[in-house]
Amino acid sequence: MKTDVLRHLVAEIERVPPYQLFGRVTAILGMMVEVGGVQRTLSVGGRCHIVGRDGSTVACEVVGFRNDRALLLSFGSLDGVGVGCMARVGDATPTVHPSAGWLGRVINGMGEPIDGKGPLPMGKVSYRLRGSPPPAHLRGRVGEKLDLGVRSINTFLTCCRGQRMGIFSGSGVGKSVLMSMLTRFTASDVAVIGLIGERGREVQEFIEDDLGEAGLERSIVVVATSDETALMRRQAAHITMALAECFRDMGNEVLCLIDSITRFAMAQREIGLASGEPPASKGYTPTVFAELPKLLERAGPGVQGSGNITGLFTVLVEGDDHNEPIADAVRGTVDGHIVLDRAIAERGRFPAINILRSVSRTMPDCNTPQETELVSRARQLLARYDDMADMIRLGAYKAGADPEVDEAIRLYPALEGLLGQTKDEMASLEDGYAQLATILGVPGEDVPEPEAK
Repeated sequence: MKTDVLRHLVAEIERVPPYQLFGRVTAILGMMVEVGGVQRTLSVGGRCHIVGRDGSTVACEVVGFRNDRALLLSFGSLDGVGVGCMARVGDATPTVHPSAGWLGRVINGMGEPIDGKGPLPMGKVSYRLRGSPPPAHLRGRVGEKLDLGVRSINTFLTCCRGQRMGIFSGSGVGKSVLMSMLTRFTASDVAVIGLIGERGREVQEFIEDDLGEAGLERSIVVVATSDETALMRRQAAHITMALAECFRDMGNEVLCLIDSITRFAMAQREIGLASGEPPASKGYTPTVFAELPKLLERAGPGVQGSGNITGLFTVLVEGDDHNEPIADAVRGTVDGHIVLDRAIAERGRFPAINILRSVSRTMPDCNTPQETELVSRARQLLARYDDMADMIRLGAYKAGADPEVDEAIRLYPALEGLLGQTKDEMASLEDGYAQLATILGVPGEDVPEPEAK
């Protein structure tokens, strides 16, 4: 352990430059700043600090080059910055130094505390904000079942340790409430929560009402509200993943929640358009679809002997279109998707998860044959009822015409009751399967306890 600390310390010392380089601002257009004089020493992703005329310092990131000038976007306001202002070259590979002392804290996209509880204790090991996932051939497989505390997910969409799931939802369908339930109820050691592009008023409500003191004690919350710059919103997502990687390497089972991936993609679109990229699908630039898997792949199982990062990522679908570009890209990368349905929410059943449109790709391998049979039978009944729903409501279906439809009608209220859950109610894995067995008339003793993979 001491050898590792010394090695990292030496690496940090070696990164301290022996001299400081300065350039000058040559042009400003919107949020884009052109800097000359140091463009041959900068690289994409590097940092510069511009000193304004009033003495204030604005942090910027290099996003490209044009006409022998470096193109920078700022993390904050450019008030006071003009042509000729000094630009000081900063770190080429931004890092963060997290530690266990960060638990219970709320930080911004720069890794700075915003909760008024004083400075953050710095860890001994640095983590790159834009880190890389472990090599595929060194990664472990997903672990045993993870109890998320939400009955419908535990039973029909069972999640394993190290799995990545997308939560697809339109606005106002109960996404934030489901996120709060998952944060409080999931059986993990540490939770790292990234609130990307959230409304400012909702942050404190989430921390105090949804997360609570008990939930915050084992969590780190990263906040970048909707009024912050695109760079800050994008970086908040990257620092969320860097913190999750740190606690994973400590051997913890980490729950990483990002709300939402769509706003991360929108921030990347703003950056791409500002740097001159051509718009592609629905205005999203090509780098958006390159950056999404780089971010999402950082979650998942760690190398053998370390912990896992279980990733739950929300996707805000525009106009309830679940086939829009970002939803398609995320669905093709993650290991399962949970669909929140507006029609179900309007009926008053929460969480409004559409079981028939949702899937967990690791579920068949982690269930016992008895559990698989139970879930398959329940899905068949729900699908049969859904197929005949219009005829049943119109009174066009006559009882006795189809025994399977008759059974679906008889059991539907009980299955709907199983899928519903209040925000303060916690349900265990065993509970969900036991209730499902009772509804389907299977003796409880025939349903074994969930086993580790």
